[in-house]
Parts: sequence; structure tokens; C-alpha cells
Amino acid sequence: MGKPTGFKEFGRELPSKISPKERVSNYKEFVNLYPEEKLNEQSARCMNCGVPFCHSGCPLGNIIPEFNDAVYRKNWEEAYEILSSTNNFPEFTGRICPAPCESACVLGINKPPVAIEEIEKHIIEVAYAKNLVKPTAPLTKTGKSVAIVGSGPAGLAAAAQLVKAGHEVTVYERDDNPGGLLRYGIPDFKLEKWVVERRIKIMEEDGIVFKCNTEIGKHVMPDELVRNFDAVVLAGGSTIPRNLNIPGREFKGVHFAMDFLKQQNKRVSNIEVTAEDILATGKDVVVIGGGDTGSDCVGTSNRQGARSVRQFEVMVQPPEQRTQHMPWPTYPMILKVTSSHEEGVERHWGVNTKEFLGDENGNLRALRVTDVNWELDVMNRPVKFTEVPGSERELPCQAVFLAMGFVNPQYQGMLEQLGVELDERKNVKAKEFVYRTNIGKVFVAGDMRRGQSLVVWAISEGRETARKVDEFLMGHSTLESKDAVNMFEQLF
Repeated sequence: MGKPTGFKEFGRELPSKISPKERVSNYKEFVNLYPEEKLNEQSARCMNCGVPFCHSGCPLGNIIPEFNDAVYRKNWEEAYEILSSTNNFPEFTGRICPAPCESACVLGINKPPVAIEEIEKHIIEVAYAKNLVKPTAPLTKTGKSVAIVGSGPAGLAAAAQLVKAGHEVTVYERDDNPGGLLRYGIPDFKLEKWVVERRIKIMEEDGIVFKCNTEIGKHVMPDELVRNFDAVVLAGGSTIPRNLNIPGREFKGVHFAMDFLKQQNKRVSNIEVTAEDILATGKDVVVIGGGDTGSDCVGTSNRQGARSVRQFEVMVQPPEQRTQHMPWPTYPMILKVTSSHEEGVERHWGVNTKEFLGDENGNLRALRVTDVNWELDVMNRPVKFTEVPGSERELPCQAVFLAMGFVNPQYQGMLEQLGVELDERKNVKAKEFVYRTNIGKVFVAGDMRRGQSLVVWAISEGRETARKVDEFLMGHSTLESKDAVNMFEQLF
């Protein structure tokens, strides 16, 4: 470890942020970098535990104590080499990951955990500044070609690994620019798009070809990919949003969260919005859904100048600290206060929306809601709710954003034409650690296989799928894997 007594001497400190009042006036990132001394102190807090549970907490298996030690010694090349050996895109995870590694940090048993996510972000930003981030494709090619459908985090990770193995990689994206939800799902104030474009440029220098405005099943038929490429990776994500089919759903002003967020991301990037504008300006806004997407809608609504912003969650309010039902090192379901919440919102828990109410012109004017009580099981998990008598009321509202998650990938088109099997949740069926569909040389990665999840899980699945594709094409693979079985195979 960098400093044996560091965890005793220094407390957890996060970088300063621009004030909420100032940052809501624009869409730029607002989290500052550590001064050099503070970064040194924060890396010194890592104890280099005998059993570093942060490894298992991280879906990528990042080698965290080692890169913390390198940061403490200011050996940036070593820190970058360690981090990039397990994570293709630290600039993304260092900004938007919920940091399950920190929940598993051993120091977190009785103290605030190490600021792993921020240290990760600093490593990659220093690496870019020192010109350490370079193309990795070998000069000798395998002669094999792979098509990847979808340029979100899973598709990008698979592409980065496969080109590193020497294969020719083509990525198909139906939007006008690569990046998937990184570009059009996550607001710029959390992830500015120059960060995505910087990485795409490196990948293009590696020889990866991006074909945008190309929807498989519409512009290019799936059977063409299967015929023309040696392997195909499906990484299109889970794109069908969960709807709220209650009376009044047809009123103008009820929108899916992603439609709202995508439009604003396009405006920030000076890309023309061809659909009818979805704006929160001057409106009473209600965001239905308590997760990160809902939080993004809150932050975007405030920046657009909403008159008021409420966020509804039908579930009970989580506790502020771990309970006996959330023991360390599991990921705790505790109350999360995001930067968007700091900027202004009324949060309501245990609220069920029963009806959208409109005016004579078909515009949304209010919601009919009721409070609910939840019955909990022995593990303190909600089982079913009952409405609180006499709590039904109307709330004025001219814009609602549905942020209740995603149910499954789009089946019509590519998946239907390919004839891939689906599982009971209507995701593409493929076993974990195998990632191969029922179609011979077609693999699947990310949310399209596992269902809606985290960016860090998408990157992990993209990497693991790439290794299986490499094995399929070459009979073996030298690509890194966090799967214990595969690691054992690499050693022997």
C-alpha cells in the first residue's frame, strides 16, 4: 500500500462541485478535479486489504489496491496500465458508475470507503493528458471479421477487445452518432459528449469502422451480416421502456424519459431535433420513477426552467444507512441523493399514479394520485401495497416523464428476422460465460442479454463476449477475462 497509516490519517473527501444555482444555467460537467495533494491523500486511504472485496464488488474486477498504490507513488503510467487492463473506458465509469466497488470496500465496514470512482477518473484524465492512451491493435491481423450491432458500452467494449485481438471490426449504429446511451441517454452535465468523441477517435485509429444511421433489419438485413462476417455480436441494449397504461395516457404532455433526454442531448450537440419538441420550460413537471434516469430528468427539467419539479416513487423510502438486511459487502439499497436532487426537487415516496387528467384540447393538466402502504416480508422487502383511504387527490401537472426502466430489447426487426431464442423475460437467450445464441456464429452482450443494468456491467459483458468470440474464431484467446474458470485456463 502507498501509506500504511493513510486510512487512519485521512478521511474521505470528494472533489468540490460548482454550486447548484450556477450549474443549472448550463449543461456542462460541474465536478472539479482533486488538487494533487488531495488526490495523494485519497489514494493513501486504500489499505491493500488481505482480501480486497472491492474486486468482487466491481463487475469488471478492477485491480483497485494496486492502482491506488501507483497513484500514491505518482506513477501514472503504471496506474493507467493496471486500470486499463480490466476497464476499457474508465472515463465513462469514473463519471457515471454507482460504484459498487465502494460499497464492498473493507474500510467501509466502519468508515467512509475509499473514493475509488474519483481516483479512477483522475487516472484516465491524467493518462490522456500525458498521451498514454493510444491504439492497441496489433500490426499482424487474423484475417477474421466481426460485426457488432449497437455502439453503447457493451458494443464498444466488445469492439475494443476484438480489435486488440487482431480482428477486423465493424460497428453498426442506427443513430446518427456512435455511443448509444452514453451519447443520447446520459445528460451532458454528467458526461459531456467530447469525452465520448475522444474515445471514439482512439477506436477509429485502432481500425474500428463505425457505420451510423444504419439499422439492422431495415437498412441492412441480418442474414447479410451472418453471411459476410465470421461472427456477429448483438449489443443493442434493452430499449423498450416500461409504460404506465392508466386512463389518460394519450394526453399530450406524457412522455417516456428517454425521448425527453435524447432531444436535449441533441440540442446541446447542435444536432437538429426533427420530432416535436419535448420541453419542461415553465411547466409543473412530475417524474415517475426514482432511479438514475428519473434523476436525469429532474436535472434536465431544472436546466430547462421548469416551474416546479416533483419525483414520484411507488416504493417505500429507503433507509439512509445499511440495515441488518443489507450487510457489508453487499450493495445496499439505501437512500440516494444525486446531484440533480441537490438542484431542487420534491421527492415523494409511496405514491401511486392512478390517472392522467387533461383539458378540452387534449393537453395534460393534472394527475390523480393516492398514497400507498407496503406490506414487507421478513427481509424488509416490499411485497404488495394497499391504498391509504382518503389520500386520493389531484396534482397540477403539464409534463410527465415516465422513468420506470426498460422491459426488454426490441424484437421486431433484427431479432425477429434472425430467429434468435428469447428467455422468459424476452431478452435474447444466452448463458452467462458463454454469450452465444442459438444461431451458430451470433453472440449477444449487455442489456440485450441480461436486461436493464449498469454501464459497468455492459462493459464487463462486452469484454467477456469478445473473449468468447475470439475463442470461437481462433480456437483459443489471449484476451483478459475476469471469469475464474477462464483465468485458470489461461494459467494452465
